[in-house]
Amino acid sequence: MKILFSSYVFYPSIGGVETVSRLLAEQFVRAGHEVELITKTPGGEIARGNYRVTRKPSLLELIRLLRWCDLLFQNNISLRSLLPARLLRKRAIVVHQTWIQNESGGMGWNDRIKHALLPGVTNVAISRAVANVLGVPAAIIGNPYDETIFRVLPNVVRDKTLVFLGRLVSDKGVDLLLEALKLLRNDGLTPDLTIVGSGPEDANLRRLAAESGLASQVTFVGEKSGTALAEILNRHRILVAPSRWPEPFGIVALEGLACGCVVIGSRDGGLKEAIGPAGVTVANGDAPALANALSTLLRNPAACDRLRKNAPAHLARFTARSIAAAYLDAMKNPSP
Repeated sequence: MKILFSSYVFYPSIGGVETVSRLLAEQFVRAGHEVELITKTPGGEIARGNYRVTRKPSLLELIRLLRWCDLLFQNNISLRSLLPARLLRKRAIVVHQTWIQNESGGMGWNDRIKHALLPGVTNVAISRAVANVLGVPAAIIGNPYDETIFRVLPNVVRDKTLVFLGRLVSDKGVDLLLEALKLLRNDGLTPDLTIVGSGPEDANLRRLAAESGLASQVTFVGEKSGTALAEILNRHRILVAPSRWPEPFGIVALEGLACGCVVIGSRDGGLKEAIGPAGVTVANGDAPALANALSTLLRNPAACDRLRKNAPAHLARFTARSIAAAYLDAMKNPSP
């Protein structure tokens, strides 16, 4: 099958969609299919890539590729390629990586057009939470993680306690985690915290940590990826994902679990589906609830061990191979 793979962001950009697109494109080719990936992200060729990449294709290039392919696979909906695909009557699978809405949570004109196109394509949601708000039938296929990188490393000592991984933006709730650390201090607990990531809130969070008297507990290490990130995760006992907003899913949780962390995350949205039975969830935006959950796990290592034992079976559902196989099954008879 000739698959035109649309990923609006891609390598060398770093993020969840970029990771998923790379893993799935590789797996589709290994399964015997021909893949051309299109993206708006500038950059060069992919080292050792087994598929072609066209960056910022012109409209004529896009039409040529749509005529070439048997199926358009969109890793998150994009009108730029979906509209011409529908006009050319190409089969399309649209993977919904997030909510179709604008930044304020409302519906813009482009969001309304996207919703109007959904009945004419095969829809896949990365979590039940996303599927529940689409308004059309959708299969549920979670996102994969890279098991070749994120795994328990036997020679790494787990000598750290808490770790946060993600963009340093207000939605991710790092300030809530710092507030929870202040509450834990009142309870006699002073766990160390490593903050991995970069973003516009970096300076504010460093200032907040200092003003809260947490500077000795909190370490900012910047953006990390690949094996360096896996080593950091392997050194920690608990990964904390305290998002304010309802995350559509949460590859970060899978990566933490795969590296031997127990995960504490926010309950609303699809993050709880990524955490599964190998962690605990708390109400979004609730620093006292987060502090209570952290206190319970910090004081009860046996509880962490019990949760950790649930990780292997849960993670087996999200390997690149198993997720790609689910998509290839959907490609055999895409609807409508």
